[in-house]
Amino acid sequence: MTVAKSPVPQEVSDELARVVQRWRQLPLDHAQSCMPSVRLLVESLAGEPVPDLGPGVVMDQLTVMVFDTCAAGRCEELTERLADLRRSL
Repeated sequence: MTVAKSPVPQEVSDELARVVQRWRQLPLDHAQSCMPSVRLLVESLAGEPVPDLGPGVVMDQLTVMVFDTCAAGRCEELTERLADLRRSL
């Protein structure tokens, strides 16, 4: 059995995990106030509008968009963008 290698570089994966961990620690009202900045990153990675499914789902959306972005070979500066997002939370 062969395990497929993720297209997400380790440094991007590590920073994404930090963002998700930080998000899970936020009180709901603070998470809701941070939604615009998270959605901005999600939509910029998607290149189009993404449905707003709320703070309980937005980290899943971010994770999918990071994977898709890296699979498309567009990971440059993603670690820094995720770190900036984490610091803004």
